[in-house]
Amino acid sequence: MKEDLIWQVRHFVYQHFVDTTHPPSVDETAKNFNITNEEASDLYLELHNRHAFFLDLETLNIRMANPFSGIPTDFKVHVNEKTYFANCAWDMLGIPAALHTDAIIEAKFTESNENVEIQIQNGKLRITDYALLIHFPLPFSRWYDDLVFT
Repeated sequence: MKEDLIWQVRHFVYQHFVDTTHPPSVDETAKNFNITNEEASDLYLELHNRHAFFLDLETLNIRMANPFSGIPTDFKVHVNEKTYFANCAWDMLGIPAALHTDAIIEAKFTESNENVEIQIQNGKLRITDYALLIHFPLPFSRWYDDLVFT
């Protein structure tokens, strides 16, 4: 396995997220690099093991490529006429930061299921009518103990 190919695949995955709002499949990645599905699967697993992204190990679908979520969540980030899903409150702020753009974020409070809208304008957080606190149930050092829960 070539080390440079690993990072090219990672870049492809992130660019695919940016362009389409969802992750590429193993098959799409294999076709893009003119490699077999088995080789693409091995690269996905290696990137998962390096915490470059997080896979559903049964399907090898990309569940998370932080800050992007491969599945719908309660954290919608609207940017440039596209809607991305973030994995958590931290990542909902990471998407506009990574894309260097303004955003409108729709999120749900976990406790009450109440919706909140947050705007990012010129790199600054704009919140109306709320005093927000983001809570992380585990310290960062334990996030990979159960990344989906965290």
